[in-house]
Amino acid sequence: MKIHARLSLLLAVTLIGGCASTARELMPTPTLYQLPGGQPVFDRAAATRERHSTDLDLLFITDRAPPTAAELEARSEEQGPLLYGQERAKRIAFGSARVRVVPGLDWEALREQSQLAERTREVNLELGQVFELGAFPQEPYRLSPTEDGKLLRDRDQLARHAEIKEQLQSEVQRRLAAAPKKEVMLYVHGFNETFASAAFTAAELCHFLGREQVCAFFTWPASTTGNFLISYTTTTESGDFAVEHLKKSIRMLATTPGVERVQILAHSRGTAVTLKAVRELGLEAIAAGKEAAELYKIDNLVLLSPDIDIDIVAQQITGFISDPDLVTVWPEARLPRVLKGRLTIYASPEDRALLVSRILFRSRTRVGQMRPEDIPEEAQRYMAKTGRLDLITYEGKRTDAFGHSYFTTNPQVSSDLIQLIRYGKKLGEPGRELIQTGPITWRFPVEPVGS
Repeated sequence: MKIHARLSLLLAVTLIGGCASTARELMPTPTLYQLPGGQPVFDRAAATRERHSTDLDLLFITDRAPPTAAELEARSEEQGPLLYGQERAKRIAFGSARVRVVPGLDWEALREQSQLAERTREVNLELGQVFELGAFPQEPYRLSPTEDGKLLRDRDQLARHAEIKEQLQSEVQRRLAAAPKKEVMLYVHGFNETFASAAFTAAELCHFLGREQVCAFFTWPASTTGNFLISYTTTTESGDFAVEHLKKSIRMLATTPGVERVQILAHSRGTAVTLKAVRELGLEAIAAGKEAAELYKIDNLVLLSPDIDIDIVAQQITGFISDPDLVTVWPEARLPRVLKGRLTIYASPEDRALLVSRILFRSRTRVGQMRPEDIPEEAQRYMAKTGRLDLITYEGKRTDAFGHSYFTTNPQVSSDLIQLIRYGKKLGEPGRELIQTGPITWRFPVEPVGS
């Protein structure tokens, strides 16, 4: 009975905890930037373009529907306008979301505060103007039967699709022209996230990655209201609904002329959506006889606090390896690469938010709670030899209520993430001196008690 009571409390607090879309404090300064002695945050960005605003202009891609009447009625004036709610849209839309840094700081003041471990001024994020720049046709696209019984896609809808795709890719190219790095950073959020909260996380990641890339986020209709169990199961199915849209979005971003790399960072339940989308892209490329790593240019795929069962992840990553009958033009023993870089998993046994899903799904192990010993030594040696996978475990004190967002709330973890994405550092190199616990497993040094 006590377990059920504690679980009920955890469910309630978890659902309440992520719903606000008003101003949010900027994440703590990652360790590598902290003064004295820290690296500059904005070296390349500041050197290549003049700054007129501290705002972050993000590219968003979404399959959220416009808000319902009930969602609009429940929204307070302080939360501002709402362009997208938590219902599913049978189309993909894209646009610009501006995240403001408040209260008004000039560029020099923001740079200074972004390098302090203990800030001397308030630095918050607030969602500004959101503009939808284009929307693809409603799905499913129309079909036209031919006289001999074949089905053809409707020409008008194909033309409309091509037109909107060209608009999206032109917008990416416009942003690329001003970006020091010719790559896209795509953030995919998890459960209990609004459009605004997803934008805030994408913005602070973009900020501390030096504002050097085209910063984008894919926001899907994760539920944030109502009974927790209903909300979570609805979100799980909405995640399945979003896979096809995320797959198409990654493909369009990656094939935009001028894009050299795509960095994908997925959090919580968003990792399940992302893994399925990337797997489908990989199978699509293999069937066509093309190298997925070159076609889709995915450099790093980072799974942050993954809310997914360990057996499902293993099958998603390795299932096609055991399928030599897969239709493809490659020789049956040939396995093309899916990623240009590495698959990195950040996990924490102290992640309390994942206790809920572990109980609901009767999951043996959630990937986001894995310990090094959860992967047998023999399996680790095999993966070290044949794959590009790293499991990084954080076992220190929680820096947020549930220990589920440590990739932004913990300066040590965010610093390692930045060293990987921004600087391309390998584990064990200066700046990423983690403790190796196995052929593919690493952990952060545990902070001393009282620190």
